[in-house]
Amino acid sequence: MKIGIIGVGNIGGTLVRQYSKAGHHVKMTNASGIEKLKDLASETGASGVSLADVINDVDAIIISIPMLEVPKLPKGLFEKVPANTPIVDTGNYYPLRDGKIADIENGMPESVWVSNQIRRPIIKAYNNILAGSLMNSGRSKGDPQRLALPVSGDNKESKNLVSTLLDVSGFDSYDYGTLEESWRQQPGSPAYCTDLNLSQLKKAIAKTRRDLLPGRRDLGLSFILKHKPEQFIPLYKEFAQHFRVIYESDLEV
Repeated sequence: MKIGIIGVGNIGGTLVRQYSKAGHHVKMTNASGIEKLKDLASETGASGVSLADVINDVDAIIISIPMLEVPKLPKGLFEKVPANTPIVDTGNYYPLRDGKIADIENGMPESVWVSNQIRRPIIKAYNNILAGSLMNSGRSKGDPQRLALPVSGDNKESKNLVSTLLDVSGFDSYDYGTLEESWRQQPGSPAYCTDLNLSQLKKAIAKTRRDLLPGRRDLGLSFILKHKPEQFIPLYKEFAQHFRVIYESDLEV
């Protein structure tokens, strides 16, 4: 498969490594410039290319950038991308970083807002996993310790393709609904960064309360900000455990 990745931070960079290791052809681009991608390209065999090239002739596109950067993408960037090419949004809305976005504050699901910005349907995935968990917690299919991640969107074939990418990363997938329902995997939900297996994830998605999300998101962020950035990845297990308490994840299943 040919995959283009926009944004090579902790999540995007990990996906570059995972997809390349699995034999996929990966192109990547970053706001800081192709020059900064040389080491990762040398390590993985992925190609550092321009923004225009990263979305050209690929089977899937991953957008892994802060939400405040989405409106800065060139208008019409995805106009020539075939309609059957999934565009995956891995991002999350944090007002402290992104500034307040009125539509989201008024209840629009985050990924619906992203879809409106880029004027293309998208698939929501990879947004609710800590970078450390993505790096270290993947397991082979059938492993009883395998974790699961949700997928939401309006095109079944696109979601199926994205589910194959989640499998490459070492995770089961759970397609629970449309992009309008994607608030169920936003920050503050019981499924957000809590490292659940498939049975637990299904229960967490079902019990999510929309009205509780902003408050719980901010509680989770306050916990994160008590730590130094260099601690975020090494302490991923402790973070997930703490989030289970804040977000009231059910681990009985």
